[in-house]
Amino acid sequence: MTQEKWGLLRNKLIKVIGRNNYTTWIEPLTFEELQDGVAVFSAPTNFMGNYVSQNFADLILYELNTSGESVQRLDFRVAANTPARPNPVAKPVVEEAAAETAAAPVAPRSEAAQEALDSMQAAPLDPRFTFDSFVVGKPNELAHAAARRVSEGGPVTFNPLVLYGGVGLGKTHLMHAIAWELKTKHPELNVLYLSAEQFMYRFVQALRERRMMDFKHLFRSVDVLMVDDVQFIAGKDSTQEEFFHTFNALVDQNKQIIISADRAPGEIKDLEDRVKSRLQCGLVVDLHPTDYELRLGILQNKVQQHISTYPDLVIADGVLEFLAHRISTNVRVLEGALTRLFAFASLVGREIDMELTQDCLADVLRASERKITVEEIQRKVSDYYNIRLSDIIGPKRLRSYARPRQVAMYLCKQLTSRSLPEIGRRFGGRDHTTVMHGVKRIEELKVTDGQIAEDVEMLRRALEA
Repeated sequence: MTQEKWGLLRNKLIKVIGRNNYTTWIEPLTFEELQDGVAVFSAPTNFMGNYVSQNFADLILYELNTSGESVQRLDFRVAANTPARPNPVAKPVVEEAAAETAAAPVAPRSEAAQEALDSMQAAPLDPRFTFDSFVVGKPNELAHAAARRVSEGGPVTFNPLVLYGGVGLGKTHLMHAIAWELKTKHPELNVLYLSAEQFMYRFVQALRERRMMDFKHLFRSVDVLMVDDVQFIAGKDSTQEEFFHTFNALVDQNKQIIISADRAPGEIKDLEDRVKSRLQCGLVVDLHPTDYELRLGILQNKVQQHISTYPDLVIADGVLEFLAHRISTNVRVLEGALTRLFAFASLVGREIDMELTQDCLADVLRASERKITVEEIQRKVSDYYNIRLSDIIGPKRLRSYARPRQVAMYLCKQLTSRSLPEIGRRFGGRDHTTVMHGVKRIEELKVTDGQIAEDVEMLRRALEA
């Protein structure tokens, strides 16, 4: 069969299946060859080939045989695995020399499909969140370097990239920065950024409107998929299953996936094991809580932005250092405090000094002084290890109780100002030497046992949040 014959046959298919179905499913196909009764077509994705095979194969076979060809079956192959050849009738599938660049072919898209894809960009990108405005420090330097690498848009070196950390540490900022960089350097790429909640909403909407094939095709047509706060889909079985299949389809096409979460994939409760394993197969990067130097750098960066809005305001020495020291848990709170400070100083027409800072931010500073109690640590640890609070305090020396008890003692020593004898009294009247032994044991295990180190870090974050 010649390309001209395939072109005539495609014109017949338009009349039979309709313009929309033809544009979405048949137009992207490229006829390759007819050999031994098998007609071979290349498709941009496995999903598209499978869908055409299930829904239109019989019709295509009928039309081929009606036109005088002897065809017993159809074979659909992914375009990346098929040698490119000129096709004067169909739109060409753009292919690279795959061994060199590992870049996936760009599948042709109809205007309708592209408009639908654009409409899914339900989460607008914040123009403030770029790499230029991201302050790099020791706690986030690895995450920043990984995000920079992905934003270059070259060969996919790690897939997926998973960024995780607590609230206000820069996950969303980095996600937006990657999207902006890709859109600037590679405008030909289809970059889709959305939250896990929006992914679930689109999925439920597609189910309700019976448009699952459109949903699947559109999500599998992106070049870069970015999903923020993936922990949201935990416990939602149908959404997780669809996310799993979307993930696999994109990885098969060598498309980049970038995920963010509030904790490591293995620690997300009610997330299916198969989803956890897929997320853990790429590069998983932790954004650590900010240190004093990083917080001070963020404040200095924000001051430069505020000065353009309030050029007449003066900020006294020591104010930024004071804020960086006192507001330590959340960068958003830190930035919000500075914004409020500038606005307040502008309204009252005063210099931003220590007195004005303490008056204006009295509630924020009080909140940042929240003291962690021994009882709060005991409750958190017992919930984390799924044991009773009475077992943490009680006399039982089974390892399943003793180790959490030592973790709780260690956290009490690190996060409270209580003395060792007082901590011992709160743990069922134990001697201070018992507390010393427990603290020392956890310090040793943090070096040799990765699970203990992760448990302690997770609990510390939960308590300081």
